[in-house]
Amino acid sequence: MTLILDDQAVIAQLLKHIENGTTDEADSMWREPVSNYTSNKRLIKERESVLKRWPVVFCPSVALPEPGSYLAREAAGAPLLATRDKEGVVRVFKNACRHRGMQVAENSGRKNTFVCPYHGWTYRLDGELIQIPHEAGFPDVDKSCNGLVAVEAREQDGLIYVVQDPTPNCWDALNEIPKLINDDQFVLNESEYIVDANWKIFAESSLEGYHIKATHRETFYPYGYDNINLVELFGRNGRITFPFRRIEKLATIPQDEWRIDGRVTQVSNLFPNVLVATLSHFTNVVVLEPITEGKTLARTWTLSNRGADDTPEAKAEIQRDQDFNALGLREDQDMVESIQRGLASDANSHLTFGKYEKLISHLHRNLQEVLSTESIDEKP
Repeated sequence: MTLILDDQAVIAQLLKHIENGTTDEADSMWREPVSNYTSNKRLIKERESVLKRWPVVFCPSVALPEPGSYLAREAAGAPLLATRDKEGVVRVFKNACRHRGMQVAENSGRKNTFVCPYHGWTYRLDGELIQIPHEAGFPDVDKSCNGLVAVEAREQDGLIYVVQDPTPNCWDALNEIPKLINDDQFVLNESEYIVDANWKIFAESSLEGYHIKATHRETFYPYGYDNINLVELFGRNGRITFPFRRIEKLATIPQDEWRIDGRVTQVSNLFPNVLVATLSHFTNVVVLEPITEGKTLARTWTLSNRGADDTPEAKAEIQRDQDFNALGLREDQDMVESIQRGLASDANSHLTFGKYEKLISHLHRNLQEVLSTESIDEKP
């Protein structure tokens, strides 16, 4: 099933927009209440009813490149541990020892077992508890029933997804996600940073081209367009394509010679909190983890688009692209942090998204729909 347009169709649509001075539009405007960005109660509901119940990207597959690879991080406020076992199968666990709850791993690396640093309880890559020091002191503990607690996980098309609190048919959502990561990509670097803004405000900055001229006047705008974009929706997800001015050269050559590489940036929003940004030489997989209603951790994996090409020339091209992209991202971060501060002014009861901000409206509409149909079980 075709979920997104192929490169030739994307180019054709963009050239038509450029010729006519048009862009993709939503059917209507959207108004999002300011309280949805500032309320801790709303954030808790998003975590419990969406981020824990929906298949959410935990990391790209290449972050666990070989058996024994592991990655420990928090997702939706919960510490999780992902591993690739000896058979190459990805497994995800709650990162808590079954003795006293100590986290058994930090950061990432490669191990054959996980040893709790508090008392030495030891677990295999498949989560099985295999050793309790001075085991005679725990006569009622059955090791076979006290392995690390598993979290549902699946690996698909280069991405690893988790669902912490699964609901019936929740995994069907993966049928709506096209392949965005190529098999020959590898991790160039990993990073994380704090953004002083709600996670949705930060996501919004990557999902429209209406701000390009005003915000990125000396960075992105000289090479691109203001408010000319292609927007595709697939399920609750979507992709926006930002064309570079050099794409116009394709209008003068046969269509079978069209190549999209180096002529666009594409950003896919994988519902709800993941951005996959494909640029000329690299791809960023960004997971937005809300810390508070006004603070977000942006965890990023940068993957090479050049396959096994690790020559000095290729590395230099990638680095130049990364440095340039970082300037634009800094400009976006300044804008979204200013928006978060502005919400405290009480000037607006809601934020207004026009017809040129189609993908943002799509995100909010789907969040509202999921939140209205999911109920949070009362917990003691």
